[in-house]
Amino acid sequence: MSFRDIVGHRHIVALLSRSIASGSLPPSVMFGGPEGVGKRRVAEAVAQALNCTSPALGPAKAGELEIDGCGKCPACTRIARGIYPDVLTIAPGETGSIKIEAVRDAIDRAVFRPFEGKRRVTIIDDADALVAAAQNALLKTLEEPPPSSVFILVTARPDSLLPTVRSRCSQIRFARLTSAEVADVLERDHQYPKREALAVAAAADGSVGRALNVQTGDFADARTDAEQLLRAARAGSDARARVNRAKDLIKGGGGPASSEREYLGARLQALSSLVRDLGLLRSGADVRLLANVDLRAELDALAKSFDSERALDVFAAIDRAQEALDANVSPKVVADWLALQV
Repeated sequence: MSFRDIVGHRHIVALLSRSIASGSLPPSVMFGGPEGVGKRRVAEAVAQALNCTSPALGPAKAGELEIDGCGKCPACTRIARGIYPDVLTIAPGETGSIKIEAVRDAIDRAVFRPFEGKRRVTIIDDADALVAAAQNALLKTLEEPPPSSVFILVTARPDSLLPTVRSRCSQIRFARLTSAEVADVLERDHQYPKREALAVAAAADGSVGRALNVQTGDFADARTDAEQLLRAARAGSDARARVNRAKDLIKGGGGPASSEREYLGARLQALSSLVRDLGLLRSGADVRLLANVDLRAELDALAKSFDSERALDVFAAIDRAQEALDANVSPKVVADWLALQV
């Protein structure tokens, strides 16, 4: 994946491209940030830009790419497939950790000149899984890497690494993606229908990895049920009408109690996401922070009836409902109570 194919992180991508073009890319870099936001993909794009045989060159303008892998040459395609001899990716094994043997092998390889490309690139994915001995073994190489080698440590928990490791790396901090960006990745790379991609992205907290763990069709339906409950509350319906609406939060569960709890849990998650957005709108926050970007018109209408204080009260009620559900309170009791609090 080349820089131009990366979704989001435009400032970071432009910075890396400029550094590669000028020959100033640090030889030891740490990509830190939330899980599932594309850090490893950016690391692979760095490897492509460094070794592409037909690099795309652009104008030296702020925010634009000065160099990028073409994505089509043998080097780029083999890097993407993970079979390029000068790009090594180390990841946790079956034990969930990265042993010292894997690190020693990478260090031994880094000493030699590139076999085929211009630079040797070692990507250590989930670097926080490095055992202490492996981290210590890396120190000298990170401080004085061979001239043709680049080490990129990718981690969602940089503070879990030894301070001596962190201090030897130039650190680049990745932020969460916007909901729209997550949805774009789901549509482009995972063939999600647009409606489901937008719905799932709203619950993903800026992480494609988290979005892929959400049941797509189920969450889209859950969001619809949650929105209808908020509409009923906005209309000022009486207690009986709200309790009737609460049936939509549990009626599809059926089967064992665990299934009913999962069904209601998805609707609590969707409701929390919608109420969060209502609070953002009433507080005048940047609308780019909205999770449910595709429901902007509906949210604007709902926000007229949910001021910041009411949104906070509902948000707290959702948290209490989730706690009750986790404590094995009947899903019907939880749904009825919540409907009266909205």
